[in-house]
Amino acid sequence: MKMKKLVAVVISTIVCAAMLTGCATNGGGGSSGGGKSGDLIKVGIINNDPNESGYRTANDKDLKATFTKENGFDASFAYSLKNDEQITHAQKFIQDEVDYLLLSAADTAGWDGVLKEAQNAGVKVILFDRTVDADESLYEASIVSDMDKEGQTAVDWLKSQNLDKYEVIHIQGVMGSAAQKGRSGALDAAAQEDSSKWNIVAQQTAEWNAEKAQQIVQSVIDSGKSFNVIYAENDDMAKGAVAALDKANISHGVGKDVIVMGFDCNKWALEELLKQNWNYDGQCNPFQSEYIKDVIQKLENGEKLTQKTIIMNEKGFDATTITQADVDNYGI
Repeated sequence: MKMKKLVAVVISTIVCAAMLTGCATNGGGGSSGGGKSGDLIKVGIINNDPNESGYRTANDKDLKATFTKENGFDASFAYSLKNDEQITHAQKFIQDEVDYLLLSAADTAGWDGVLKEAQNAGVKVILFDRTVDADESLYEASIVSDMDKEGQTAVDWLKSQNLDKYEVIHIQGVMGSAAQKGRSGALDAAAQEDSSKWNIVAQQTAEWNAEKAQQIVQSVIDSGKSFNVIYAENDDMAKGAVAALDKANISHGVGKDVIVMGFDCNKWALEELLKQNWNYDGQCNPFQSEYIKDVIQKLENGEKLTQKTIIMNEKGFDATTITQADVDNYGI
C-alpha cells in the first residue's frame, strides 16, 4: 500500500510539472490586445471629476469604453479636481504596480516628484487632455488639445467682430489648469495690447460650474457696469452666464446686446449657436482613448514613438455659419 501511494505521488508530481510547463509555453491563450504573456495590461487612470462638465463626462465615458478587459486592460480609475489628491492617487497606483499611469492633471505644476517615482518603479506615464510643467523625459507621450491655440482662435474671432469697444466678463475655469491658462492667455494679451479698446469688466473663476458663473454675471449686472461680451472658458459656465442675462432680460446672441462665447462644443451648446442665441464655441476634443491605446500598443511592441506630443485637430464655430451637420458631427 505504501509503495502504491509513493508511485501515485510521483506520477501526480510529473503531471503537474508538465501542466505548468505547458502553460508557460502557451501563454494561457492570451487576451485580445493584452500585454506580456497574455496578462492584462494594468492601467491606472487619473482624471478630473466626470461631473465637472459635459466635456469631462464624454472624456470619462470614452476612456471607460476603451480600457476594458475585453480590450486587454485591467483599468482602475481615480478622480479629483485637486492636484494634491491626484498626486496621492498616482502614488497609490505606483504602489499597486500598474504598467501605465494615464494622467489628466488638475494643475500643470507640482508633478516632477511623483513622475520620477513612477519612472523609478518602471511605470510608464502618458498624459492626456492636459499638459504638465515637467521634463519630457518623465513621460512617454502627451495626447492633448492645444489650449493656447484654442484661446487664440477664440480671441481672433472676437477681434473680427470689430466692436467699437470690448467690455468683457471673463469667466475662468479651474485656475492653473492647462485649459484655463491657454484660454485666458490670449484674452489677457489682447486686453494688454489695446487697453483703450479692451476692458475686462470682471475676471473670476467659476471652476467650470454653471451656477457659479451665473452668480458672477449677476454680480456684474447688479453693480451697474456695462458689458457686451461673455467669454466663458467652457459651455457650462456660458450656460450659467446666459441664465443671468435671461433673468435680467438682457438680449444675447447674433445681432443682440451681448456676445456669448463658450468652449467644448457640447451638442446642446452648438444647438444654441444654430439658434443664434450664442455667438461662438471653441472645440475641445474629449475622445483621446484611441490615441492613448495606440501609444500603449506601440510601447508594448517595442516600437519607438515618433511623436512625444500628439496634438488633436480642433476648430471654432461661428453662429452665422454653423450648420446642422456641424452640430451632428462635432457635438459631444
